[in-house]
Amino acid sequence: MPNEANNVILSVRNISKRFPGVQALSSVSLDFRSGEVHVLMGENGAGKSTLMKLLAGIYECDEGEIILEGVPVKMENPLKAQLLGINLINQELNIAGNLTVAENVFMGNEPSRFGLVDRVQMAERAKDALAKLGSQFPVDVTAGSLSIAEQQQIEIARSIVHNGKILIMDEPTAALSDRETERLFELILSLRAKGMAIIYISHRLAEVGIIADQVSVLRDGAYIGTLRKPNLDNGEIVRMMVGRELTDFYKHEVSTTLTPNRLVVNKITDGKRVKPTSFSVAGGEILALSGLVGSGRTEMARLIFGADKRTSGEIWIDGHKVHIESPIDAIRHGIGYVPE
Repeated sequence: MPNEANNVILSVRNISKRFPGVQALSSVSLDFRSGEVHVLMGENGAGKSTLMKLLAGIYECDEGEIILEGVPVKMENPLKAQLLGINLINQELNIAGNLTVAENVFMGNEPSRFGLVDRVQMAERAKDALAKLGSQFPVDVTAGSLSIAEQQQIEIARSIVHNGKILIMDEPTAALSDRETERLFELILSLRAKGMAIIYISHRLAEVGIIADQVSVLRDGAYIGTLRKPNLDNGEIVRMMVGRELTDFYKHEVSTTLTPNRLVVNKITDGKRVKPTSFSVAGGEILALSGLVGSGRTEMARLIFGADKRTSGEIWIDGHKVHIESPIDAIRHGIGYVPE
């Protein structure tokens, strides 16, 4: 490992940020190093995303300073951060699906010649950047036709063409399959080997041992501590995140009395994304619906709740067939809906 003091590329010193009624960050200080993957962890509301948005120029800090390569800088906007070599990839990707891959790579920073967009240069540079990532898709197809994993590669390529030094990734594996996640980790470790600093936000402890050089934890907007390899311990990370030992957790007694077929869904479909789907749930039971983004989970829930119109299928509650044509009907039959 290079000398740590000389390897620091980005630092935050006593950063604070407040929103109405909420102290999102309180005097947070951290160092990020070139050629390292620095994982930032914490529960929801810990301040992780707020800190990253400060670094990316989306927010301005109320107090404290950001130091890039030894020089204090002010991130007035995302373009300023990008010009300084800091790129943020949000969980919700910043991709225009109707534009080509090349156009997305250079979105907002298109090369020009004689006052016009130089599409030849744009395509060549985008192709070179994607080649460094081992991407297989052409640069002249629309980004909306690609998978989520491939769209992530477009965002990473955007960082490369702008000579990015620091790449911030916010929950990048949330919508990826296992194979896509493995491929993403390969890309991250490749960028690390080339000297890029990777700041990686995650809730998943399993990812820590695979990619992290160090892990820092935030809790309630405050910096709790940092662990470095080879001393990355999941139990200690959890303790830092929640503020108590794992032995403090306890199990609730779970009732085994179930009411069969409290809800039965029989071949409901909207004739589009949701294919004929059937399942049953007992009273006292939790049924988890999982799938990648775009797989139809939300659409199916909306059909059951009557928020969207179904073309066929039946819904039964406690052995009685019910007619749900609107959310009001669903509520009358005792169905609630909490959207994502």
